Amino acid sequence: MSKDIRIKKGLDIKLVGEAQTTTIAAKASSVYVIKPEDFHGIIPKLLVKVGHKIKAGEALFHSKSDETLVFPSPVSGTVAEIVRGAKRKILEIRISADATQEYHDFGKKDAAKMSGEEVKTHLLAAGCWPFIKQRPYDVIADPSKSPKSIFVSGYNSAPLAPDYDYVLAGKEAALTASLTALTKLTEGNVHVVTKKGGNSPLANIAGAQSHTVSGPHPAGNVGTHINKIDPVNKGEVVWTVSAADLVIIGELLLTGKFNASRTVAVTGSQITNPTYVTAIAGASMKDLVAGNIDTENTRIISGNVLSGKQQGEEGALGYYDNQVTAIPEGDDYEFFGWNKPVFNKISVSRALTFSWLKPNKKYDLNTNTNGEHRAFVTTGTYEEVFPLDIYPMQILKACMYKDLDEMEALGMYEVAPEDFALTEFVCVSKQPHQNIIREGLDLMLKEIG
Repeated sequence: MSKDIRIKKGLDIKLVGEAQTTTIAAKASSVYVIKPEDFHGIIPKLLVKVGHKIKAGEALFHSKSDETLVFPSPVSGTVAEIVRGAKRKILEIRISADATQEYHDFGKKDAAKMSGEEVKTHLLAAGCWPFIKQRPYDVIADPSKSPKSIFVSGYNSAPLAPDYDYVLAGKEAALTASLTALTKLTEGNVHVVTKKGGNSPLANIAGAQSHTVSGPHPAGNVGTHINKIDPVNKGEVVWTVSAADLVIIGELLLTGKFNASRTVAVTGSQITNPTYVTAIAGASMKDLVAGNIDTENTRIISGNVLSGKQQGEEGALGYYDNQVTAIPEGDDYEFFGWNKPVFNKISVSRALTFSWLKPNKKYDLNTNTNGEHRAFVTTGTYEEVFPLDIYPMQILKACMYKDLDEMEALGMYEVAPEDFALTEFVCVSKQPHQNIIREGLDLMLKEIG
């Protein structure tokens, strides 16, 4: 049965620099970068060497613990460099792209005529399995397990996030094909959640259970949808797929090609003309923002400001990301900033702050944390922006003192670091909530499995 989810707790962070609904082709990068760290928990086993010629879709490495889990090259070209860190850890695989792209042909498939095992085998062989993640632990899904349900979020409510209604327009065939394939992977429902009042091509696709959601961020987070529709208990598994990644899976089925091209929102107050660009995963940041950015004292982020990763101009677009954000670097200090009225910042408190008077005002915020790291202070602000039926302060502390029984009891099985991005934003103690949750999930995965 469809649900109309209404989120009351949360916070919309309205920033300057929202992308206009026009799309241009980004400058083609000469070098594309794949980082194994984008695939959390994966220890890579290389299948290529420097100088190796490769087509788009052919495997660069596989998981050391599972040879069937392969990770493909987004472009055709030559392996130019393998960057290693301490203890020869693989940090980057750099590929010099061909001028004309060649794709490995995996063959066209009709998902409606395939069994679940055939779909699974095909997605694993083509390198599309990493797009499927699981709760608990927020890692790549274990193909040996069967989920009780699969969730797709067709709405992104993060600051300056791409508008999926616009990005997915015209992709109906690919979306239908990929959702049909997903229905073969579970005996439960495939839940698709879109923005209430929107015009998403994901809404009401046959075979999927459609829901709508409204309210402030994190209304678009898949963790919010899982909590409200089909919570994860001990021993249960739920899989999730990003709406943008559905397109790549669908095109693989329809064309037989692994096409890692994305529509990326280039946003933020430091961007001259915020817009959408078409680019391939691993593209150079320099090429994505070429001639369209004020580089002076600027932080470039692959992803959104709450949960994205900092990149310099020499960095690259993250494998799962379809947003680039550029905002001012917060390396300045305000004289008596703690003791004067605040008009140009967002705050959930009303103590000398006035953002609540203008809820629709857009702000030009920088990266300054406006305070130093200190012990947890109990304020009650976490609960105001945290819509899940979980106690955020208690679960964070349980992670810090590594009490596995308490972490289980408090609901760690259904959360991911991004679910705590807002509590980290409003935290007066400046605690790294997302890192705390990530370390807690890793500990549970190691000890409990």
